[in-house]
Formats: sequence, C-alpha cells, structure tokens
Amino acid sequence: MLKKNKLFLSTLALILMISIMLVGCSGGGGASGDTIKIGALGPLTGEVASYGTATINGVNLAIEEINANGGIDGKQIEIVQYDTKGDKTETINIYNRLRDQDEVVAIIGGVISGETLAIKDLATSDNMPLITATSTALEATEKGSTVFRVCYTDPYQGAAAAKFSIETLGAKSVGILYNTDDAYSVGVTDVYAKAFEDAGLKVTNKLGYPKGEGDFSALLTQVQESNPDIIFLPDYYDKVGKITTQIRRMGLEQDVVGVDGWDSVEKDYAEQVEGYYFVNHFAKTDPDKVVQNFITGYQEKYNAEPNSFAALGYDTAYILTEAIKAAGSTDSQAILDKLAETEHKGVTGSIRFDEKGDVSQKDITIIQLKDGKHELLEKIVVK
Repeated sequence: MLKKNKLFLSTLALILMISIMLVGCSGGGGASGDTIKIGALGPLTGEVASYGTATINGVNLAIEEINANGGIDGKQIEIVQYDTKGDKTETINIYNRLRDQDEVVAIIGGVISGETLAIKDLATSDNMPLITATSTALEATEKGSTVFRVCYTDPYQGAAAAKFSIETLGAKSVGILYNTDDAYSVGVTDVYAKAFEDAGLKVTNKLGYPKGEGDFSALLTQVQESNPDIIFLPDYYDKVGKITTQIRRMGLEQDVVGVDGWDSVEKDYAEQVEGYYFVNHFAKTDPDKVVQNFITGYQEKYNAEPNSFAALGYDTAYILTEAIKAAGSTDSQAILDKLAETEHKGVTGSIRFDEKGDVSQKDITIIQLKDGKHELLEKIVVK
C-alpha cells in the first residue's frame, strides 16, 4: 500500500511539473492573474517630449476607459511605460527590458520614426507585436516585420496635400519652401511636387533651407517674384511660425498649405497662420461622436487640449486591446493575426491595415486655421 501511495504521488508530481512547463512555454507572457501587461515607449523628456507625452497620454486615457468597462474578458490592462529620451540606444535597452523583465504581450511605440526603426528588427525576430501610433518612415513596416502603423505615411499626406491644393484651391502653380536637413520635410515635398508636375501644373520654386535657418527673406523674395498661386510649407510648427511671420511681414497674399507637423502652430502664431490650411489626422471641431467623446475625456483627465499625437495614441491602444480580445489569448502570433484583421472606427478615422501593416486609404482631415482654432474643411482619401 505504501509503495502504491508513493507511486501515485510521484506520478502526480510529474503531471504537475509538465503542466507548469507547458504554461511557461506557451508564448503568452505578460498575463498573470487578472492583469495583461502592454509596453509603451516614447520620448517623455528631451527635444520632442511634447510628442511622446501626448501620445502616451492618449494611450493611458484609452486604457483607463477600457479597464473601467471590464478590461479584456475581465482582466485589467497594465501599461508599462518608459522614457526613451528620443535616443535610439535607450529605446533598444527599454525594448529588451519590456521583453525580458516586464514580459509584456505587445508594445506600443515608438513615437518618432528613429525609435521604431531601432527596434523593428528585434521585434520581428522575437515575433513581438509592435504597433506605432505616429512613426511615418516607410521603412518601419517593410521586410515582413511585426510592426503595424496607425498614422498615415509621409508620401500619403504629401499626395493628399497636393490633391487638396489642386482640386479644392484650384492652384495652377506652387512655390515650395522645405527643410533640407529633415527627411520628413524632404519626403513630403518630393511627393507633393511630383503630383503637381504629373498634373501638368507648375512648381515655380522648390527652395530648401538648413535646419538652423532663421532668416527666410531671400527665399521668400524669390517666391514673391515668381508669384505662384499658393505656397507649400512642409515643416514642424516652430519653423512654420517663423516663416509665416516673415510671409506676413513681406506682404505675400497667397494661401499657404502645410502638413501634420503644423499641429499646435496656432498656440504661438495664431495671427500669422490665420486662414491657412494643413492636412492632419483629426479635427477638434469634427462633430463625430467618437471625436467629441475623446476630446471631452482628454480635457477632463489632463486639463489640456488634445493634439493629433494624443488622438493617434488613443486609437492605437483601442486597436491593440481589441486584437488581444479577439485573439482570446496573449499568444503573440494570435495577436498579430487579429491585428491584421483590424476594422476600427477611431478618432482619426476608419482604420484597417494592408499586407504591410500600414493603414489603407485612411481619411485625411483638411484643417483651416481661423481665430486661433482648427476648423474642419473637408476629409479626403488618396487612392
């Protein structure tokens, strides 16, 4: 009888050991007890801290709402977030920590393209779901990666800006000023100029300036002499503010068209950009209920106005959690499969992914700046 009991206990111990080993090898790290861990990384300090802070604020607002509504099948979501400082090496270290120590099931990031490019190959080799809200570099989703992108790419918005300029504003000619030291500005410019030329229209000026330039009078004089119908200015809001100040001072009366880097330009340069246009990811005046609920929730939580980075972070968190829920597990491949099937109506439009993980034919919002506010002019899609 004693031998039988020992045999039974030994068999039971072996079964338990095998069960524990199987659980440990399931590929579903980051889910323990009643919590599912998701990583988030971005620049919370440094030169582009405002971008990272807004994006992760949007993520945390969405997760707070999801948890308040029961989480994922009753499990609460925990966001494990870190500050990359906008540094590529720091981003890699954080990725390794999220994977090895925090054992997250997926990662939201990076915020800027350099972060995403620094870790995309690691994520792919690990089969780690990596979803970026705001990285626009084309390379982020290339070569069969496990990266998904919620924002549109630079070429897409360049084409949209050209379509708006030609079809809505009726422009037959354009003068372009762009930042030669910034891949974003160069990339958008190339697509925009090509669209004009392909339509048989005229690019009267394509004038570059270095990153540190502060005096644009010589370039603007050339634009003034060529007298195009409109001016295209693809750069970030701080530089845009300086250039438009000089445009007003010199008396140029053309409409000016910009890109999503203009978001927040009205805070410091409302008079200078009055009446101008730019393409963006959403409009605060959009009456859509999803948009207005997001704005209200963001203002209540952070006592601040949300920008497009916040809106994209918010949408990204919802898309990822919906994929985890649909997968019915925290297995990485199951999550990736469900991300590929995404159909989400978000703050920044209807979102579905193509075979590369990029958004497919997403709405682009055209904003007109009036009295220091964003006015929704129209939404367009580029095919």
